[in-house]
Amino acid sequence: MAEHTRSSITIEAAPADVMGVIADFARYPEWTGEVKEAEVLATDTQGRAEQVRLVLDAGAIKDDHTLAYTWTGENEVSWTLVRSQMLRAIDGSYALADLGGNRTEVTYRLTVDVKIPMLGMIKRKAEKVIIDRALAGLKKRVESVPKA
Repeated sequence: MAEHTRSSITIEAAPADVMGVIADFARYPEWTGEVKEAEVLATDTQGRAEQVRLVLDAGAIKDDHTLAYTWTGENEVSWTLVRSQMLRAIDGSYALADLGGNRTEVTYRLTVDVKIPMLGMIKRKAEKVIIDRALAGLKKRVESVPKA
């Protein structure tokens, strides 16, 4: 298996609240920065997204790609690439751990392979930037949503 980049963050919310934001693809353009459009193309029997089309604009990297999502229990989701203009592969996951006291540790794992040649070290740095921005955006979004 290819090398992957991973990072974790603690969010002041219950795992269900965190997963609720992760699973709400339609709102990704409101908090992710790079995602300009998100469209759920297919759902599973529980109504969770199975395929999502994402339009990205991350400065030098612009892409329109579709990801397939796999939900494992209530606290983990992973994805793989279905189609893309710029990417050869993208595999990632969010895994949530309940820390108690309305706190959740979120671990984001990501492996990206682009169609253009890129040194492994540069690719890992790009993955780290993507992960850090995503985790910071997720934390800000979850902690700013009023609790029911």
